Amino acid sequence: MAKQLDYHAIREIFSRFQAAEPEPEGELEHVNVYTLLVAVALSAQATDAGVNKATRKLFAIADTPQKMLDLGLDGLTGHIKTIGLFRQKAKNVMKLSEILVAQYDGEVPSSRAALQALPGVGRKTANVVLNMWWGQPAQAVDTHIFRVGNRTGIAPGKTVDAVERAIEDNVPADFQRHAHHWLILHGRYTCKARKPLCRTCIIRDLCPYEDKTV
Repeated sequence: MAKQLDYHAIREIFSRFQAAEPEPEGELEHVNVYTLLVAVALSAQATDAGVNKATRKLFAIADTPQKMLDLGLDGLTGHIKTIGLFRQKAKNVMKLSEILVAQYDGEVPSSRAALQALPGVGRKTANVVLNMWWGQPAQAVDTHIFRVGNRTGIAPGKTVDAVERAIEDNVPADFQRHAHHWLILHGRYTCKARKPLCRTCIIRDLCPYEDKTV
């Protein structure tokens, strides 16, 4: 775990991220907030690419909670069987769809508490939906963000919750909305787990990571 960077270094890092990618976007394909919720729930322990491949045909026929219920558990399972833990995920999607229809008139709620009360929806999933759909500065910490936060000293922490709080506390307010996307993309394509691409990293000079690759 790297030492916490100071405010000026963090501001410079996010200024560079912003210059390189002014409007970063998540890579999960969706057509509305319901399909975004389902896609994020399905992405746990799976790749975005794998989820997208499975959901393209699914969302073409089931893009609302009621249409998902009409498709049925077996129909949903058939579409997502290439995704890890697909049986349990299918059950969760059907249950959350039932709740959305019964309690929210088929609409996805915009509060974290209501989202987290849905089957298969944890804090990270809720934060992704809040950020990507409603533009809230919610920080969804995945393995990429956890790694980058600790390696760079932007948001060091021993737990996911600690890193989330560190991002909220340390990243300047004007970068909060897109912070988690910049960090995910940096972790996915540059600051990789085994062999980070330090040679081409745009924040190399600001990063205190001791085991930089050459």
